[in-house]
Amino acid sequence: MPSDAVLYQAAALCLTYPDDAFRARLPLLREAAPQLRAFADHAAVTPARELAAHYVQVFDGGSRHSLYLSSWRDGDVRRRGRSPAGFKDAYRAHGLEFTGEEVPDYLPAVLEFAARTGDTCLLTEDRDGLEQLRARLTDFGTPYASVLDAVCATLSTAYT
Repeated sequence: MPSDAVLYQAAALCLTYPDDAFRARLPLLREAAPQLRAFADHAAVTPARELAAHYVQVFDGGSRHSLYLSSWRDGDVRRRGRSPAGFKDAYRAHGLEFTGEEVPDYLPAVLEFAARTGDTCLLTEDRDGLEQLRARLTDFGTPYASVLDAVCATLSTAYT
């Protein structure tokens, strides 16, 4: 079984837009993170345009499947504006500066943080939101649910 760090990094890649670089990494993702093999196999056989369209349908359709963790906790856009600062503080505490194009509560960025630092605090603090997202993805019938299944399974011992 690979380390959680490898799984978190692989999950981060799986939850980003499926561009050509993503498709090129699928064989490595499949081998590095067996928990994500079903998703990687699905992505490998799905035509690129179809996979991209599905990603947009799932994640760009508003807050129903939001990849922004503070939206699950805070909901209201006005309150959410303060939450990303807490994520930035956690990154800084580990000597990391958030320089990405996305805001710091973007789930793939948080997964990369956990992979690099071993600190799952941001994931465990938002475990309820992750579980809600996982349940909605499962209900929607998307293979992306299996990615959240794997991530949430690693947090089950850290979350009480």
